Amino acid sequence: MRTAFRKSLLITAVAGVLAAPVAQATNGYFAHGYSTKEKGLAGAGTALSQDAMAAATNPAGMAFVGERMDIGIALFSPSPRGYTVTGAPPAPAGTPASAFCSGGVFPPTGGETCQFPFSVNPGSVESENDFFLIPYFGINWNLDAQSSVGLSTYGNGGLDTEYKGGSATTLNPGTGVIDDTLPGTFGSGTAGVTLAQLFVNASYARKIDADSAWGASLIFAFQRFNAQGLTGFGGFSSDPANMGVNQHDYSNGFGFKLGYQGEIVENLSFGISYQSEISMSEFDIYSGLFAEGGDFDIPSTFSIGLAYDYGDAGTVVFDIQRINYSDVASVSNSISNVFPDSNNVPQCVDPVNAASFGISPGGPGCFGGARGAGFGWEDINIFKLGYQVKIDDNTHRFGYSHSDQPVPEAETLFNILAPAVMQDHITYGLTMPVGTDQEFNLSAMYALKETVKGANPFDQGATQIEIEMTQWELQAGWAWKY
Repeated sequence: MRTAFRKSLLITAVAGVLAAPVAQATNGYFAHGYSTKEKGLAGAGTALSQDAMAAATNPAGMAFVGERMDIGIALFSPSPRGYTVTGAPPAPAGTPASAFCSGGVFPPTGGETCQFPFSVNPGSVESENDFFLIPYFGINWNLDAQSSVGLSTYGNGGLDTEYKGGSATTLNPGTGVIDDTLPGTFGSGTAGVTLAQLFVNASYARKIDADSAWGASLIFAFQRFNAQGLTGFGGFSSDPANMGVNQHDYSNGFGFKLGYQGEIVENLSFGISYQSEISMSEFDIYSGLFAEGGDFDIPSTFSIGLAYDYGDAGTVVFDIQRINYSDVASVSNSISNVFPDSNNVPQCVDPVNAASFGISPGGPGCFGGARGAGFGWEDINIFKLGYQVKIDDNTHRFGYSHSDQPVPEAETLFNILAPAVMQDHITYGLTMPVGTDQEFNLSAMYALKETVKGANPFDQGATQIEIEMTQWELQAGWAWKY
């Protein structure tokens, strides 16, 4: 009966994770932690594994958690998140297109060039969709006294924005003059993106001795993406028909994670793990948005950690995590790739100027191109510090993490779509035993408000764009030991 019950829970948990939209407290778009216990420690757990979700951080830790199942759900809110624009567009409404063309000729007749300004209009706009429910589960079985196998399913953070307000100023092709009433953030109606990433992690761990182990995971990754309101950038795309079409597209791929965990001196444990870059199939529907024809891989990560056990006084954990966003061109390439390079060589030729020179539009720097423009994110390091202590029968956890800023000031325009600027997380966690073989786990997280402000490169800095986000999360889980 108990076996059948656990199988039913497993099937329900898997179905729930696969069906749920994925968006979580983030460092960039990676989750700040995975298990409820880890989240109480600000995501630290490379050297201290405590449940069947350990493989998401360090598969070696599965050798020490015993036979157990963990399931749970988080209520997450990335709110408020949005943008504020200050300054004035450089061209007033009604300005003729010819004012932005060399020789004052529009349309170009041959040899002239035109550069029309594009401005997101002044004001503040917040994204819709403030609450998300995210389930997770993990299970671990001992094969013998030295080894175990496990299965964990979890989300890898995510992004979600939907801006129903806002307007833009740029050339209206229908009238041939500058228009300041184009609806939507980028002048193409409601704008936003949804990115969901799901990992299914099958792990194997084996003890080297009583206090150390190695582990490995095979990871299947699944992505879902949707974008809308981006056709205003169509002139800078290698495939404008597949740029912001408001349709869901999907991709998948395989990767691996390796880890070690062990006691290096009495009471001091060390952990290390590495997750490979995961090569994903292309988003064909968005081949005109993401660099390299719709490519959107998952970057590699690297973590090291320490855990010191002070006995009754508690345990202190410290992790350093590295996320290599530069692995993924769509994420790390700058939006400035659409402009001429330092030698004034065009990287992306829009249709108007292409026609004037009798050449085809496009180029490697266009959205979707071989060096296509992207979000301009930088690699980041995250520092995680946690403390847990047992008081009576309950275990309390406290944590703080600080991340480098992934979004440079020069990249705020396109990152209106993905204002993942969080740097500081404060966390609390609690474990309450229930009987002899079950426990209730709880974690709470608050990510302090963060902003990044920079100039709009499409209007020569006449306007300044500030993006912002605050996050909070409450996650609860239940565990069975068997």
